[in-house]
Amino acid sequence: MRVGGGALNHIGDIVKALGTSRPLIVTDSYLVSTGLADRTAALLREAGFSPSVFSETVSDPTTDSLVKGLEAIRAHDGDALIGLGGGSPMDTAKALALLAVQGGEMREYKAPRNNTAAALPIVAVPTTAGSGSEATQFTIITDSGSDEKMLCSGRSFLPAAALIDYELTLSMPARLTADTGIDALTHAVEAYVSKGANPLSDALCLTAVSTIGRTLHRAVDNGEDHEARAAMMIAATQAGIAFSNSSVALVHGMSRPIGAHFHVAHGLSNAMLFSAVTAFSVGAATARYADCARAFGAASPADSDSQAAAALVEAIGRLCSDLQVPTPHVYGIDQKQWEHLIPVMAEQALASGSPANNPRVPSAEEIAQLYRQIYR
Repeated sequence: MRVGGGALNHIGDIVKALGTSRPLIVTDSYLVSTGLADRTAALLREAGFSPSVFSETVSDPTTDSLVKGLEAIRAHDGDALIGLGGGSPMDTAKALALLAVQGGEMREYKAPRNNTAAALPIVAVPTTAGSGSEATQFTIITDSGSDEKMLCSGRSFLPAAALIDYELTLSMPARLTADTGIDALTHAVEAYVSKGANPLSDALCLTAVSTIGRTLHRAVDNGEDHEARAAMMIAATQAGIAFSNSSVALVHGMSRPIGAHFHVAHGLSNAMLFSAVTAFSVGAATARYADCARAFGAASPADSDSQAAAALVEAIGRLCSDLQVPTPHVYGIDQKQWEHLIPVMAEQALASGSPANNPRVPSAEEIAQLYRQIYR
C-alpha cells in the first residue's frame, strides 16, 4: 500500500513492481468526466506503460456488465487491472481479473467456494472512504438472470497493491460521504462481533470505530476538511482489512438482496439495516458491542456492558437520523413489491453465509421480520 495525499502519483512505481506493461484502468463514466481516469492513464504513460481505459462499469456490477470488460481486456491484451473508483469499479476489476485467466461464469465462483486460482494482478485505487474493497478478498456480483447478489471470496480477489489517497475523496458529495462512512462503520462493528473475530481484526476494528466516531460528521459537514477525509480513508481501509480477516455478518447478508432487487447502493442499504440488526443481535454479544460503543464515543468506561451496548444501538439510530438515511419506504420502494420479495430476500441472505457469522444467528422468519420492521 501507498498511503496519503498524492499517493496516486506513485502508480507507475507500483505497476512497475508488478512486472506488467499493459494495464487496463477499470472505472466508471463519472471518473472519466472528472478527468481522473485520464490523469491516471497519463501517469502510467509517463512511467513508460501502455494503458487503456474501460469505463462501462455499473453501480452494483452484474454478470452482464462483465462481458464488455472481458472484451476490453482481450482487445488491449491487458496484463494488469487498475480498479479506479468506489466499490463497484473495484468489484468489477476483481471479477474480471479472475475470469480473464480462468474463464467460466461468475456464478461458478460464488460462496461457499474459496477461490485461490491465478488471476490478473489488481492495483486498487479507491475514490470513496467506505467499501474497503482495496484490502479485501471479496467481490460482489449480481447474477443478471436471477437478481442474486453473489458473494465471491478467496485470495484470487485480493488486490496486489493499493493506493490510499484521501485527496481523491475531496469531491465526494455529502450523501455519498455519509453512506460510505456508515458502510465503513458497519464493516468495523460487524467484523468485531463476528464469530470469526480474532486479535488482529479486533485491533483494526476498534481503531476504525473510534476514528469514524470522531470524524464522519466532520467529513459530511465539510468535504474540504482534509484531516477528516484522511482519517476516514484510513478507517475504511482498516475496516476492510478487518472484515477480510474475520468476516461481516447479518447486516451484509440482508443488505445484498436489497441492492440486487431494488438497486439501492450498498452503503445505503447497510445503513437502512444497521440499527435494527444491531438491536436484534446485541444481547448475544453484549461485551463486544459495549467495546464498540466505548470506541465510538457513545459510552464511557464507567458504563456497564449492558448500558454501553444499549447506548450503541441508540447512537447508531441517531447517526442514521442525523445523516438522513431514508427508510425503504422513504426511498421510494413500493410496499407490495417489498412484501412480495421478502421470502426470496430472506433465503438469499441466509444462502450468502454472512448471517451464520452473526452473534445471534437468525432464522429465515426472523430475517423476514427484520425486513418488515425496517420498511418504514
